[in-house]
Amino acid sequence: MSEDLVTLEPYRRQGFGSQMDFIGGVGLLIIDLVNGFADPEIFGGGNIPGAIAETEKLLAEARAAGWPVAHSRIVYADDGSDHNIFSVKVPGMLTLTENAHRSQIVPELTPVSGELVVRKNVPSAFFGTNLAPWLTERGVRTLAIAGAVTSGCVRASVVDAMCYGFRPAVISNCVGDRAIAPHDANLFDMGQKYAEVLNLQDALPRLKEASTRP
Repeated sequence: MSEDLVTLEPYRRQGFGSQMDFIGGVGLLIIDLVNGFADPEIFGGGNIPGAIAETEKLLAEARAAGWPVAHSRIVYADDGSDHNIFSVKVPGMLTLTENAHRSQIVPELTPVSGELVVRKNVPSAFFGTNLAPWLTERGVRTLAIAGAVTSGCVRASVVDAMCYGFRPAVISNCVGDRAIAPHDANLFDMGQKYAEVLNLQDALPRLKEASTRP
């Protein structure tokens, strides 16, 4: 038996990884694709550049389809007065202030009028923000998710999305991490427990079909 099958066997035996249908309406959440996470000298590296390029395609599809779109940024106060456990573990997070270049959404994904920009200083885009009610008000039930990093803010947001009753669709080539091993491990785990995980090519037909029905 291969290592992959050995790994999967207890999950299959215990009933993890069931397929989850997508139901309308559909929304898109793009997590923390800002300049600092695009730069390997700051918080980036790994496969994040590829995730940004694929997310540009996903965002174009979402806008064409009229899906609600939300973006998130990590933003701390200029004086660090809102420092927290996240910034204790990663002190450089405090450099992501409102007007800092590294905290700005990458130009390829610049929000347009009507798209929500969530500011946060913890991993989840839902914790302490108005994201969940904003999505609910717009009828979102299935939430496509892109962004960085897979093992951190993406995972935290996926878990909270599920807890709020949204059906997360993690677009595997639209999320990235500074190292591939945690990226792969977290995609596997989210797919077993919390979300549908599929690439952009496979996701789009299912998302478009879901958006046409209640």
